[in-house]
Amino acid sequence: MDQTVPAYAAEVADYGRSRDPEPGEGALVKNVRPESPAWDVGIEPGMRVLTVNGEALTDMIVWLWEADDDTVDLEVFDPRDGTVTPVELDRFPGEDWGLEFDGPIFDGMRTCVNACVFCFMTMLPKGGRSTLYIRDDDYRLSFLQGNFVTLTNLTDEDVQNVIDRNMSPMNVSVHAVSPDVRRRMMGRNAQRGMDVLEAIMAAGIEIHAQIVLCPGMNDGEELEKTLRFCEEHEQITSLGIVPLGFTKHQNRFSWSYSDKPELARETIAMIRPFQDRAFERFGRHTFQMSDEFYLDAGIEPPEADFYDGYPQYYDGIGMIRSYLDETDNVLAADAERLRRVRTAIAARGQRLLCLSGASARDTVARFVESPQGLAGTVTAIKNRYFGGNVDVTTLSRVITRGLTYGGRLATITTKLADRAGSLANLLNVVGGTGANVVRIHHEREDVNSEVNACVVSMVLETRNSEHVQQIKDKLTEKGYSLLDA
Repeated sequence: MDQTVPAYAAEVADYGRSRDPEPGEGALVKNVRPESPAWDVGIEPGMRVLTVNGEALTDMIVWLWEADDDTVDLEVFDPRDGTVTPVELDRFPGEDWGLEFDGPIFDGMRTCVNACVFCFMTMLPKGGRSTLYIRDDDYRLSFLQGNFVTLTNLTDEDVQNVIDRNMSPMNVSVHAVSPDVRRRMMGRNAQRGMDVLEAIMAAGIEIHAQIVLCPGMNDGEELEKTLRFCEEHEQITSLGIVPLGFTKHQNRFSWSYSDKPELARETIAMIRPFQDRAFERFGRHTFQMSDEFYLDAGIEPPEADFYDGYPQYYDGIGMIRSYLDETDNVLAADAERLRRVRTAIAARGQRLLCLSGASARDTVARFVESPQGLAGTVTAIKNRYFGGNVDVTTLSRVITRGLTYGGRLATITTKLADRAGSLANLLNVVGGTGANVVRIHHEREDVNSEVNACVVSMVLETRNSEHVQQIKDKLTEKGYSLLDA
């Protein structure tokens, strides 16, 4: 065995290859809108669209790219009799095709072929739902949903597909740049990821990068090398550095930055010159530390403008700052409503108790224990199920869900040039703002609008009203005409 690869990392996951699509698979039709073009030709739920304009329908990227005209040719598979029927769909201005597919990927999600020593999925306890253990590494989901990928499993054809269809931005896990370090951390396929990264950056693809920082592996001198690599490549517009997280259900790690606050502070200080130089060059800080680093170091997270519009918000970077700012806004704007809540609780002879992760107790208390807030008590709960140091990560997910359930959704509607690639370009702009696309409705323009135009309505998961306004400003800056939704 190659001595630069430890035993664990030398293994390739036996479930890691992309599965071959079954004959007649295509895209499963989940719903058909009555009286739509698809309904008119007899397409029904349960059928599968195999090809669009002669190209195999493997994912939503193909559909959005190919089905961007007034006429589209499909091959439709009917499982009831096993027949494949060619159909031509035509639509009027203002119509969509009326088809809803089952998910964004139709030919099988690409799973990870690496054996990363820090992989959280391998640290989960046994006996959970099977879906918890899936290690996705699909470049298409990186573009469509913002998933981080290693790029190690891309074929040359995949790379060309990324370039030809301008799948930008891409979210890429870098971790380290030295070949020996990458092999020790990620396994035998590590170098392929760097080769692909260089190729797509040279083609103009924007990159949001990530480093999982593991003490003693890719920190120190290696971190310096990786930071300089990112600094030298302008296509990398954001780099998120997150600390190693581990559970008790593994035997490779016993400590991380949460155990050594001084090491967290040293890492923050090491990265600050890179942030300052990036701001001087581009007006953005580019190099962003995750919330865990600041909490571990006992340092207040930077102000909101330091996060460059939160491009890696859903990687746990800026969530705490956003929460703190939202807390201040609510305390100021809803003082009377909060007073009524406190009074109602007191009138019942009750007291509010809020549970939180141990590391973020003081953060949550800013709202809950404030006399101007809910005037309750926050109790920290030790995560004994996972153990290790996963409290903050878990809390971040809870905060994210809370923001979503709290109605942080925005609908933005815009006009779009009716030509191939226009929708993909729009999604590039929206993705660059850090918004998460929950749902999108693409249709031809109504009779009151100019010809050769269409309308796109997007439901976006956003942080707050300021974030919504930033998205609108960016779209306006790029020449898009916004409509009332």
